[in-house]
Amino acid sequence: MSTAVQTRVLARDEWSVLAAAHAARADGLTAAHRARASRAEKHPVEDFLFTYYSYKPAILRRWHPGPGVVLSDAAERATWRWYRREGDGVRVDAEAFRAERGSLYRGITNLLRATLHRPAQFGCFGLHEWAMAYRADEVRHAVPLRLGRDGTDAVVEAHDLRCTHFDAFRFFTPDAVPRNRETLSRDSQAEREQPGCLHAGMDVYKWAVKLGPLVPGPLLLEAFELARDIRRLDMEASPYDLVAWGYFPVPIETAEGKARYVARQRGLSERAQGLRRALLAAIGADGDTPGRADFLRADRV
Repeated sequence: MSTAVQTRVLARDEWSVLAAAHAARADGLTAAHRARASRAEKHPVEDFLFTYYSYKPAILRRWHPGPGVVLSDAAERATWRWYRREGDGVRVDAEAFRAERGSLYRGITNLLRATLHRPAQFGCFGLHEWAMAYRADEVRHAVPLRLGRDGTDAVVEAHDLRCTHFDAFRFFTPDAVPRNRETLSRDSQAEREQPGCLHAGMDVYKWAVKLGPLVPGPLLLEAFELARDIRRLDMEASPYDLVAWGYFPVPIETAEGKARYVARQRGLSERAQGLRRALLAAIGADGDTPGRADFLRADRV
């Protein structure tokens, strides 16, 4: 597998400006969440990216140049994990990362490539959130169902469930599971993931975090912004009434709502595909596609 990248050298006054701008941008993206956390307040939509993925705002603040960039006068970074000295500077040690996290690296690149080259499907209409509430005594969010319990169940029963993402499917209620076109499993995730899936697009953020210093700062923040925008549509198309929180419904139980959903879904899918390409290019992940077994280990690290 070829992983060669062209080397660039950044003077301290160059890279320190980039790092500071990155931290400021990250702070802006997380300001509302941090303010709520300081008051012990919860948000049913926006907290998701910090609870489901369990990544703290501080992770977004740390800027990495990515492989192939030497930072001059950066002795303080020489002790950072997966960095090494090179001449008078410091650079990301991509070789050490791949050596230590080989299964993780190969698994993520396998999944990104497979999803990138698979045809997108746009017929799910975000019904995974409905399936998670189907015939449930308790629902996942402490907000009302906009159609009530019976209305929510009726929407599920009137549609063909086509979820392809295991990490959404695993939260289906027991009565919803057999209604899905396929029974999904972790073992088959690499064969089922497809670029039209909102949750697959949201997970690009997860993979960017897991690849650590191999991912340049701007790509990490773009992946977070994509995940944030996907989460918004995910919940606007959900069965929950979130108007009090400033989220107005995309009523996927109607033809007009379905059209609105798919139009936005396509745009988000295109953004996710662009980020998959950018991630693979940034980390030098070309060559042979690794095997499925490597993917199966990746999400457990």
